[in-house]
Amino acid sequence: MPEQQPGNAGVDLDLLPLAAPCRVLAPSAPLHWLRMGWSDLRRAGLPSLFYGMLLTALSALIAYATWRFGTLALYLGLATGFVFIGPFLAMGLYSISYQLEIGRKPTLSYSLQEGRSHLPDTLVLGLCLLVVLLVWARAATVMSIFQPDHAIDAWTDLLAYFGIGALVGLFFASIVLAATAFSLPMLLDRRTDAITAVVTSINATLRNKLTLALWGALIACLVLIGFATFLVGFVILMPLIGHATWHAYRSGIDASAWPPTHEEAETVNPAPDRDP
Repeated sequence: MPEQQPGNAGVDLDLLPLAAPCRVLAPSAPLHWLRMGWSDLRRAGLPSLFYGMLLTALSALIAYATWRFGTLALYLGLATGFVFIGPFLAMGLYSISYQLEIGRKPTLSYSLQEGRSHLPDTLVLGLCLLVVLLVWARAATVMSIFQPDHAIDAWTDLLAYFGIGALVGLFFASIVLAATAFSLPMLLDRRTDAITAVVTSINATLRNKLTLALWGALIACLVLIGFATFLVGFVILMPLIGHATWHAYRSGIDASAWPPTHEEAETVNPAPDRDP
């Protein structure tokens, strides 16, 4: 069972800043994160693929429920699945990367226990994401006012509808990316709360807009590949994104002022993940 540190001597958590400092990230950094994530996936093997299979099964279940029961099932599936279960499973993937980082052979049991030990914080973050999802769903409903109210003679009649819809979707997707890009790995790595982790993530995203935009575009491309393979590709792509996200956190965030959640971190202090 991963042990939680009671806190470093002399560190008053109330005096720590609201956000951890961030580093300037090169636009090529996301490719480095993917390379490191692929390395973790290959070294971990079955434990990583286990999470990939779970996330793929969850995706398939939501897709089937949506086809069978309609839009309400989609919203319920996203709310209960990716908003609450997804962060828990992501914690397991970050734990595997951490175990590899300190030279330990990654085990599924350790990663699952770490996910459970951070469950309260992931639930708080999940509630924040649920609020965003509900507003997003409401905005999608309002989008119907931009549908043409006459017979559609050409595809250009739908340009305004699809264009505004894409901009609205991009806006909410950017909020989700900014809030989660670095927050979950920080919760696994350091003794902090969900609000501090989210503020840290948003701050780092705003200071590295181009790099995070490219990272979001890469994630979107990988998700499209997953759908193009009828979800089968997610078995590999989901763990790849998860491990890469851990290395994004190592590259972008300096959370050394916060006490570590692992005993090993007192003696093993990995260097920041830099893009060579």
